Amino acid sequence: DHQLQESGGGSVQTGGSLRLSCSARTFRLDDIHMAWYRQGPGNKCDVVSSISEDGTATYDESVKDRFIISRDSSENTVYLQMNSLKPEDTAVYFCGPIWIGVARCRQVNHWGPGTQVTVSS
Repeated sequence: DHQLQESGGGSVQTGGSLRLSCSARTFRLDDIHMAWYRQGPGNKCDVVSSISEDGTATYDESVKDRFIISRDSSENTVYLQMNSLKPEDTAVYFCGPIWIGVARCRQVNHWGPGTQVTVSS
């Protein structure tokens, strides 16, 4: 079984919105500094956003002011609200602990397969 379950991806047009969800069954996400990663068509894996145990959020410059990361402790879920989507946001999005780093995009068997986001112009 995968340690994390990502959902919420899909296909939208430029300017659209999606909300990604990341949940865990066997451990508490609010005890961990969690991140969203993405791997685009060029296979480069990047950290998009993270949320620390105390709720401090960070964003890559490419998504700042468009994406919002949040956490619902009662649902044990981390969200990524993505607004004003652009074609360059097209990627597979993964969630995982920040300490994994960009290796997360390869560790699909253990952590989860991610969710595809496709933005058309």
